[in-house]
Amino acid sequence: MTGGSPSPSARPGAGPPGPRPDRTAAWDRRLVCVAGLGVSGPPVARALAARGAQVTVLDSSDDEVHRHRAAELGRLGIKVLLGAAADAVGVPPGTQLVVTSPGWRMDAPLLVAAAAAGIAVIGDVELAWQLRPVFPDGTAQAWLGVTGTNGKTTTVRMLAAMLAAAGLRSAAVGNVGTSAVEAVTEAGPYQVLAVELSSFQLHWSSSLRPLAATVLNLAADHIDWHGDMESYARDKARIFAPGTIAVCNADDAWSRRLVAGATALSRVIPFRLGPPGPGEFGVTGGALVDRAFGGTVVLAPVSDVRPAAPHNVANALAAAALARAYGVEPAAVGAGLRAFEPEPHRITLVARVNGVAYVDDSKATNPHAAAASLAAYPSVVWVAGGMLRGEAADIDDLVRGVAGRLRAAVLLGRDRAVMLQALARHAPDVPVVELAGTDTGIMERVVTQAAALASPGDTVLLAPAAASLDMFANYGKRGDAFAAAVRALAGAA
Repeated sequence: MTGGSPSPSARPGAGPPGPRPDRTAAWDRRLVCVAGLGVSGPPVARALAARGAQVTVLDSSDDEVHRHRAAELGRLGIKVLLGAAADAVGVPPGTQLVVTSPGWRMDAPLLVAAAAAGIAVIGDVELAWQLRPVFPDGTAQAWLGVTGTNGKTTTVRMLAAMLAAAGLRSAAVGNVGTSAVEAVTEAGPYQVLAVELSSFQLHWSSSLRPLAATVLNLAADHIDWHGDMESYARDKARIFAPGTIAVCNADDAWSRRLVAGATALSRVIPFRLGPPGPGEFGVTGGALVDRAFGGTVVLAPVSDVRPAAPHNVANALAAAALARAYGVEPAAVGAGLRAFEPEPHRITLVARVNGVAYVDDSKATNPHAAAASLAAYPSVVWVAGGMLRGEAADIDDLVRGVAGRLRAAVLLGRDRAVMLQALARHAPDVPVVELAGTDTGIMERVVTQAAALASPGDTVLLAPAAASLDMFANYGKRGDAFAAAVRALAGAA
């Protein structure tokens, strides 16, 4: 972990050392089964068919949306089976490869049957890696990978803004929007991709070798899919592949642990919210500082990070380290941060009413994310509740850690009783209002109650620590309802 300028392997267009996917493999007439016709399925099917593969797509859903997608693929000569027909066929005869959508569980009958028959099962990201373009100098498109329980999308979009500021042909892909398969098959190929990778996508990847990658943080999430925390962590750790520059969150125990367990890494670059040591990124004198590439380099003032909450500053440091690992100049890192526009429902200030700030962080759908959000404010009226995805113990740990910041709490949603009990145990002096009902209009009552509990200087913070599906179509709709209620309050003030 020494300083110095970026190594030749970190230059634009270069890939990490080590084995690369075999791009001479003949896809022509190869029989491939695509599992799932959701977001990732159609681009996968189109890319394979364009390379001459004989593709069959299976999906147990049979609604108007899926029938429309099936019709579009059918016009390209791709066979699609939906509903009962898909369930009945099992693994199509002669199948040589299965490409699964990332959300399909490992115990899905199709995937179990394929594995039992010795048929390889990969995900859409693994396929995209195998289809990466190769440039005339023999190097392949570079990937900068981002995973973690929270902060992935923000970090990837910050990174993409830095790459764009450097004048590179680049894109943010993966869970952030554009599928990786679409990006690698784009005409006029991208030099480098900022890739958001979920634990599901990493589970189904085997040859993935990012140039540089980070695990931002880790907390219990998706345990129903992975089975236990160790399995979840093991899949996340796949991003630290041999030959990869590992960007490690020195303030997160799991990130440090996963780096320590990785083998044959090109280099480890830690980042921290405090002053950086040699070979690290960190914060000194109100600025983001790089001590890993070229001595001590000031990249940008912390005020350029919007919002400048601690966990968001950590996201910016991770993005900066990945950009610098690729060879991006310091000025472009700062320019990218200034150009970055935060997405809605991520610590978004809605309004200030009578000296009270109202902040929408509806994206905080688990206790880990809520803890990071609450840590950004000293005196909070906490709006929380919904569908919990983890254990009650996670809520206990959350409340225990933030009790000193809570002025009051307003609870809603299906699992509010769990939060009520945790508050009674660990913050017994905090006033709590519990609101029953599952109608979406409840947010007007939530905001009214929160306003009554708040004093000038407080922050009313929607950081639910739970999913939204008990009451809202998604976390965005929940945040929109909160924001509308706040604006109504502001209009009446």
